Amino acid sequence: QLQEQQQEVEDLMNAIFKGVFVHRYRDVVPQIRAICMEELGTWMRSFSASFLTDGHLKYLGWTLHDKQGEVRLQVVKVLQGLYGHPGTAAHLELFTSRFKVRRGLQGTPEALLGGGPDGANPPWQGRLVAMVLDKEPEVALEVVKLLTMMLDTMEDALSEGDCCQVYPLVYAASRPLASAAGLFLYRRWALPPFLPSELHEHAAYLVDSLWDCAGARLRDWEGISSLLLQVAPPEGLAPPQEQALVQVLAASVAQAAQGHPPVGREPLKKVPGW
Repeated sequence: QLQEQQQEVEDLMNAIFKGVFVHRYRDVVPQIRAICMEELGTWMRSFSASFLTDGHLKYLGWTLHDKQGEVRLQVVKVLQGLYGHPGTAAHLELFTSRFKVRRGLQGTPEALLGGGPDGANPPWQGRLVAMVLDKEPEVALEVVKLLTMMLDTMEDALSEGDCCQVYPLVYAASRPLASAAGLFLYRRWALPPFLPSELHEHAAYLVDSLWDCAGARLRDWEGISSLLLQVAPPEGLAPPQEQALVQVLAASVAQAAQGHPPVGREPLKKVPGW
């Protein structure tokens, strides 16, 4: 009897989904579309057996292309709720693999779900990684946070090529976005004694981006100085690396002394109407 009642409840929920959600997730009113995404995320977390499926996840993938920033923002927050917990992230492997396809396919989102003529998967993750450059800084910020969660819960989800699209954001004008990218960089590289030289062109901005997550290591001036003063350091610092490390040392001292971000850094701009 309990199984029969459970089946009745599931049938009712599916009827509501097909009768209401399927029509309203493309509503002309952005707020309604955003609410649909929010509630779908709630159902996926609360009733994962029924709703955390590819047949339902596809709506999140499609809506990442919504023209309104507030709707895209809501989709990213739903994905954060799924990828942020190992229990639900474990069910997203197929969804994630579809995101990782890079090449573009022509056609509607519905056509993309089934892949191209050669059976290729749709380029959903190519879209997600590209959203670190979303025109709405708040959306870009939440995407970087989502990718950072994926580093923690799905170790092999992101390739180095994916990550390389995030690293340059440590120089973004928006400090929250730059700090989020700094955390991503720190989680990925664990901040070795010296970072890749290409990340040191503007050391003050790099240090500011890493300050919240790696400030203690950046303030280890004695350790950095000892590394620079070694005649034959074990790591074998090349001259460009030495120069970069000196710039980071100087920038970290300035950051600690001045206590404010470098010129040009600004607070986050919120998505209009959200």
